Amino acid sequence: MPNVAVEIDELIRARYPILYLLTWEESRAKQLLLSIAKEHKKDTIEWSATDGLRHLAKLHAKEPYKEHSREPLVALNHVLQSTGPAIYIFKDFHLYLKKPEVIRQMRDVAQALRQSRKTLIIMSPVLDIPVELQKSVTIVDLPLPQFDDLNRLLDRMVHHTRGTRRLRANLSTQERAQLINAARGLTLEEAENAFARAMVRDGVLDASDIPAVLEEKKQVIRKSGLLEYFSTDEGIENVGGMDVLKGWLVKRRNAFGDEAREYGLPEPKGALLLGIQGCGKSLVAKTVASLWDLPLLRLDMSLIFSGFIGASESNMRKAIMTAESIAPAVLWIDEIEKAFSGVASSSISDAGTTARVVGTFLTWIQEKNSAVFVVATANSIESLPPELLRKGRFDEVFFVDLPALAERREIFAIHLGKRKRDPKLYDLDTLAKESQGFSGSEIEEAIISGMHDSFAEKRELETPDILNALRDTVPLSVTMKEKISLMRRLMRTRARAASSEAARQWTGSGAQETDERFQMGRTAGSRPQE
Repeated sequence: MPNVAVEIDELIRARYPILYLLTWEESRAKQLLLSIAKEHKKDTIEWSATDGLRHLAKLHAKEPYKEHSREPLVALNHVLQSTGPAIYIFKDFHLYLKKPEVIRQMRDVAQALRQSRKTLIIMSPVLDIPVELQKSVTIVDLPLPQFDDLNRLLDRMVHHTRGTRRLRANLSTQERAQLINAARGLTLEEAENAFARAMVRDGVLDASDIPAVLEEKKQVIRKSGLLEYFSTDEGIENVGGMDVLKGWLVKRRNAFGDEAREYGLPEPKGALLLGIQGCGKSLVAKTVASLWDLPLLRLDMSLIFSGFIGASESNMRKAIMTAESIAPAVLWIDEIEKAFSGVASSSISDAGTTARVVGTFLTWIQEKNSAVFVVATANSIESLPPELLRKGRFDEVFFVDLPALAERREIFAIHLGKRKRDPKLYDLDTLAKESQGFSGSEIEEAIISGMHDSFAEKRELETPDILNALRDTVPLSVTMKEKISLMRRLMRTRARAASSEAARQWTGSGAQETDERFQMGRTAGSRPQE
């Protein structure tokens, strides 16, 4: 018996009067409840606004239902007055729990059912319980289908197509496991649709159909309205510098596999990337999913906060549940400080909404046991709540500094290659030297600016074009030198350097040189020497 069936069985035997079964899967939930009712020799009676009361399994009850049993109060009166042992399933009844008379009747039902062998189960995909009923209702989540459930579904579908000329399955044991894992996070109905779509495409269900199953997951994300399924082809080879961070990620490449669990390793929680704007934090988030071959989900925190009371907290819970349903996956939260910056004044500014949303997120990331790796990026440490930086929330906190000389040379090579230019034809050493204090994005923009100049003159891009663009640019390290210098000093004791060069400068003779970079009072057109 599945764990949720055991839980419901115990609650029914303990005579909990009202259960709230949270699920999208009515058919699967009804089959589970019917098996429990049969075990306890109880009637199973279903109510809906369209059909009223009707028997799903009849063992004891004999009285006919009233003509107007579609009315909520009439249905609840029947629950009160019936005498036989029964399980009542009320579908989408949360819509009626806003009426005072229904709330009062539900409280009466809760009191009466404690002394009977009857249980009322509200079945709904939406959790909405009025305050008056919170002490009378017990919430039960029906988890999404597990590997074994999806395996049985696939068996059933393959069996039905066996002998059919047009449809057949051609899967090895390993490919079958990959296909089922691709469907994890879908409901049985969604998985059945995905398998069927894959089958009818070419008449064969094989390993090439795994992307079609993953496409169904994208639909789940789109329908949630809170997460974005982010497609990316960025590889880790497109990240310049940050050798420490890249090595850390490569070591955890297989950390979500069964072999890691057998070895005793827990699933990674996430990484917080702090640092200067334009230095590649968001790029790293994209490459994690590509490196680990996992779907990338982007959480836009602006969509979490809603104008309705209680809606923001609900949105955060919904986003978390959606991410967990797609697991294993990478959840990317960009510029997290913008969403969490108002925690300190939340009780005054928004009646505590921000504090509750942050609390929900922090509790989840601390206690989660799902295979969701969170990559959060932030440009400012001052705006972050201290709880977010505490060890245990994330596996590691990295500081992404401005690229050093060798790293800038690598970045120039990467961006020239992206634009179909051979890096060997350019003086990378001079470009790296002249771009001291530039971020990765500023280097990219300098190349693009140089290309505009050469394109206007109808000739090929040359090193002087890029040098001119660099000299015409005032980088962020100049306009915000005080803030960047402060951030560096703070990060030396609160985060791990993303690159070995930055770590050397923090702890060795280069530390003084690093700070002097931002104390020289640079002006546009001048370059302090590295």
